[in-house]
Amino acid sequence: MNLDFATIIGLFGSFAVITAAVLIGGSVTAFYNLPSVLIVLGGTFLVTTMSYSIFEVIRSQKLIFRTLFVSRNKPADVAFDMLELAERCRGKGILKLQDFLGGSEKNSFQNKALQLVVDGLPADDLNRILSHELRAMTSRHSSSAGILHRAAEVAPAMGLIGTLVGLVQMLSNLNDPTTIGPAMAVALLTTFYGAVLANMFFSPLASKLERNSAEEVLINRIYIASATSIGRQENPRRLEMVLNTLLPPTERVQFYN
Repeated sequence: MNLDFATIIGLFGSFAVITAAVLIGGSVTAFYNLPSVLIVLGGTFLVTTMSYSIFEVIRSQKLIFRTLFVSRNKPADVAFDMLELAERCRGKGILKLQDFLGGSEKNSFQNKALQLVVDGLPADDLNRILSHELRAMTSRHSSSAGILHRAAEVAPAMGLIGTLVGLVQMLSNLNDPTTIGPAMAVALLTTFYGAVLANMFFSPLASKLERNSAEEVLINRIYIASATSIGRQENPRRLEMVLNTLLPPTERVQFYN
């Protein structure tokens, strides 16, 4: 895994731009208000948790953290490697996969797929087992992305609730001018916090998680198709045609040309 500089630059750069604008216009302390932070952050977390479960929210943290990294494997490169492996197995036999599994640090899904081939599992059973595992993985990713999307919906709503709280506090104490400023700070800053969190953190990370998940699903489908083909001892040229139906047109491989 390598750092995803697009995510890092976008995430930290966007907050840096907002911070710079605040510094140019005045004091940073004017944009900090503890009640607003409690309403937006605490409220967003608690309301989002109501839509799921504590276990799902905690489990999603690992996948969300992975949005800061990008896989070294690209679908076209994976397809080429699997075609090369299929060609090798065609000439030297399926048991040759044992040397490949023992000598390389590979993706765990790929390892499981090839290990099932080495174990002699029928191709149809292999395809069914790996497809079930792929669906389970996709479900986990979808749940994590859904949590981020839900948080992106809740954060502006909590900002609006904080605005109403601040306005009520201000209107109920108009006879005391010293309370107007703090109440207006709560009213305005909760909206600000909610908009920033939703549009600069939760929504972009949800989109990146969905994008990364789609690429991982494609790579794992390549592993499934390749392992099934190797297990059936099919001609690798047929596997090339199958893999090219999975790959986008611009990334299709030409292994035998």
